[in-house]
Amino acid sequence: MKNYIKIFSLTGKYMSTLGKTIFLFLFIFASCSKKPKLQTSIEDIGLIPIPVSVDSQPGTFEILESTPIYVNGDDELVKVANYFSETIHIISDFHLEIASSSEEIKSGVLFKISSEIKNEEGYKITASENLITLEAKDAEGAFRGVQTLLQLLSVQENADGIRLGIPAVKIEDYPQYEYRGSMLDVSRHFFSVDEVKRYIDLMASYKLNILHLHLTDDQGWRIEIKSWPKLTEIGGSTEVDGGDGGFYTQEQYKDIVNYAAARYITIIPEIDMPGHTNAALASYPELNCDGNAPELYTGTEVGFSSLCIDKEITYKFVEDVIKELVEITPGPYIHIGGDESHSTELEDYIPFVTRVQDMVYKYGKTPIGWDEIRHAKLKKASIVQFWANKENAKAAVKQGVKVLMSPSARSYMDMKYDSITPLGLQWAGLINVKKAYNWNPATLVDSISKKDIIGVEAPLWAETIETMEDIEYMTFPRLLGYAEISWSPDSLRNWETYKLRLAKQYKDLKLKNVNLYESKMVPWEKGIKDSLE
Repeated sequence: MKNYIKIFSLTGKYMSTLGKTIFLFLFIFASCSKKPKLQTSIEDIGLIPIPVSVDSQPGTFEILESTPIYVNGDDELVKVANYFSETIHIISDFHLEIASSSEEIKSGVLFKISSEIKNEEGYKITASENLITLEAKDAEGAFRGVQTLLQLLSVQENADGIRLGIPAVKIEDYPQYEYRGSMLDVSRHFFSVDEVKRYIDLMASYKLNILHLHLTDDQGWRIEIKSWPKLTEIGGSTEVDGGDGGFYTQEQYKDIVNYAAARYITIIPEIDMPGHTNAALASYPELNCDGNAPELYTGTEVGFSSLCIDKEITYKFVEDVIKELVEITPGPYIHIGGDESHSTELEDYIPFVTRVQDMVYKYGKTPIGWDEIRHAKLKKASIVQFWANKENAKAAVKQGVKVLMSPSARSYMDMKYDSITPLGLQWAGLINVKKAYNWNPATLVDSISKKDIIGVEAPLWAETIETMEDIEYMTFPRLLGYAEISWSPDSLRNWETYKLRLAKQYKDLKLKNVNLYESKMVPWEKGIKDSLE
């Protein structure tokens, strides 16, 4: 049997225990004797995010080596069908053949583009004992539906081999917010291309569609800018506590972008400015008002650095960076930062943000900035990311600007779970799994309603985060809650039922070798834990 975890792009130590893990999982949960019909139940499955509508039906669809996959749609839909087939192959070694068909299909698995699906990213699953039909408005919706199919999948083994089943069910589903994201800070500590790809795969499993990369800060500049090469040569040479740092070449960045796009995730690059810029200031003396470069910085204090607002070279620098980023970023957004610019007077900050905003529009992208940018006159297409100051968020809405909800006291995944969490910070408070889940973006801030909100983003700042294991420990299981907040209808979200569904995710997360924080608030259905230890 091939390693299930391969779909999460792991190498080396991330794969080392998977063969044992899968065998134990299958051994413990398998039926020892072959049954005439495979039996599965949707009651044993904790779907996250919870779909808009789930209607359980009698019976189970069994996926066999001979099960055909049919596609009624375009080339993009064929790619989604291939993704599903390859995942089944990784789990079982089954090679499911794919064929195009516009005829009525009575058995097998059918992927179909349907004009009856009206919602963006919407899909419909109809599963019986003989046929699974996945209908979607487009290939992106079909990809979201595949994530649900994979959560529905039951893997059993007996003496005759592996058996795969999906319970008969009718599901209709679509997201409530168009922007459902997470942010990864690669500036304070640098993370490799493979680590970012793993994070992308884990995000995709829960229907998140945006990855915001915080590429620059005081401690490191992580993206190659060919017209300003010292940014990575000098600015990328260290990190918090003085590590080796690192950066992405433009080819590596494009590889990440393409990898994410294949999973219908958009990459948003952030260049934080005018503050959080010490790595740039250390690389080019001319960006400093006194013409002298500061030392590289490996601490964690904020608010001390600023680009020189009065120098024209500053704006040439910013425009060159934006221009090169736009050329390698097909997504619609460029994040311009704007937070904690304590060393920049407001009378200087406002014209800087205004000018940089116009540069982003000049190159055909939409700017996003942290909530402080509301002090400038914003164009209505711009987006303000609320993280700290509710008055800033309210002021942005008064300008007619959409708000991205990332409240630090609820959604910052670098905050500790409790006072004894070995990683993380607590300046915004402790955020346990219940607190992370149990809030509503549309009611959190007075005078900001759902119509004013583009979506939800859960950031992970990396002052204390050094490894992939650290990333996973701080994001799982909280990331699943943020995925449900941004996807599922508010009326279906309830902590008491959510924690039971979350508990059922344990086996899948362990099979993916996720370094899960096992919150005592969740009655984890461990099953394989004792055998793994």
